[in-house]
Amino acid sequence: MATVRDTGAMIAGMDPVLDLREYVFTTDPPDLDAAIATIREDEGLSAIVPFAGSGVPMRRITLRVASDLEGVGLTAAVATALTDAGIACNMVAGHHHDHAFVPSRDADRALAVLHARAAAGGGGTP
Repeated sequence: MATVRDTGAMIAGMDPVLDLREYVFTTDPPDLDAAIATIREDEGLSAIVPFAGSGVPMRRITLRVASDLEGVGLTAAVATALTDAGIACNMVAGHHHDHAFVPSRDADRALAVLHARAAAGGGGTP
């Protein structure tokens, strides 16, 4: 898969898609094998696991553009667009794609904001 490094092309091609499942960030995962992401911090292990009734339910928006690991600006464009809309966002980068975790109650609105930002391309916020 060819990666995209140009800032405008990454933003225009972000192609966000909303995961229907809910997740939670936790430091005490009941089943580490169920985690979709982990990171070891100085304070211990953090994990993103399927939501099971406690914690803040989050939905994942995957940016399907294959952004280059050295690409600049995609995370900032996503975070800025969501900030301007008053939506909290936790970004997680994978090798192939970036993922924005947003509160479940704001997920549909966040997806619309990101589609509008992609349509605006590398220019300013819509």
